[in-house]
Amino acid sequence: MGTTIRPELSEKNPYWIERHRYYELKHFCLQYPIWKKAYAALDGLSRRPSDMEVFSKNRVVGDPTARCAEARSHYLERMKTVEQTAIATDAELSNYILKGVTEGWSYDILKARLNIPCCKDVYYNLYRRFFWLLNKARD
Repeated sequence: MGTTIRPELSEKNPYWIERHRYYELKHFCLQYPIWKKAYAALDGLSRRPSDMEVFSKNRVVGDPTARCAEARSHYLERMKTVEQTAIATDAELSNYILKGVTEGWSYDILKARLNIPCCKDVYYNLYRRFFWLLNKARD
């Protein structure tokens, strides 16, 4: 049975954020694999304009190359925000934090599959710090 992170910490905790904001940020991060896939799919080479409409929001007739570039920029910006926040949280454990927040891996899974080099308390403290920093970055 995996550890369940409580959606709301005590307001005395230095990394406290409102419960619904936490869920918003968590679901933002869980979209990371989708953005990565969309970014790779929008390479702009040998694609029909109709293929691009799956990933781009605007259905306006115009320059398909520009729409592709705008969509790639959108996804890249979001991916960088999550990656840079993970690095700002802890440079050494950023890859583990990234796996945890973008793929929903618990500490136990990270320990079993990737042998994370820290204890559970340290990891979950960094996990909370990540969302606290992301909250600041997304304001």
